[in-house]
Amino acid sequence: MPERTRAIAPLVGTVVLLACCVALCGIVAASFAGAGSDLTAPTPAVFALSASADGTVDLVYRAGPPLDVEGLDVSVTVDGRPLRQQPAVPFVGERGFDGAPTGPFNAAADSTWRAGERAAFRLAGTNDPQLRAGDRVVVRIARDGVPLATVRTRVAHSTHASSGTRASVVMATSGLYDGPIVRCSKRSKPASRNIRSASASS
Repeated sequence: MPERTRAIAPLVGTVVLLACCVALCGIVAASFAGAGSDLTAPTPAVFALSASADGTVDLVYRAGPPLDVEGLDVSVTVDGRPLRQQPAVPFVGERGFDGAPTGPFNAAADSTWRAGERAAFRLAGTNDPQLRAGDRVVVRIARDGVPLATVRTRVAHSTHASSGTRASVVMATSGLYDGPIVRCSKRSKPASRNIRSASASS
């Protein structure tokens, strides 16, 4: 009888150990399943840019979740040269800019930038470089040091037409996101090129 008991003891121990492992795996799986419900898919954010020779830089937030402008960093380059005075949004009467900006870039307005809203500012003659027709303007938008988007355009001759716009799509707007930025672009030919083409064909 004692010998039979000694023979069964290792078998019972093995069965108990296996049961504990199965139970532990079930608990871990349930924990991951619960955490998965809290992970949300990245929300795209789409911006469009236009600029004109009178110094106006115009940004449209085409799609995405609301953004707090006070947490944004906006930097502008013209033909690869950064502006001497960058727009510290939101602001009113800042050095290097004419008057107050429009939309959520204005410190007196609602600082929440929602899809469909336009934000614009105008460079003063004291800022450098100035915008000239055909110049390449690049605006980079970041939040808390995390890049959100880069948008590009060519300076148009007036405020009523843009010589080309590229809209950037970012795959997340959370400061916790540090993954790759995916961009898509939409371009139109510069108006001056279209005029030259029409002249050549005639």
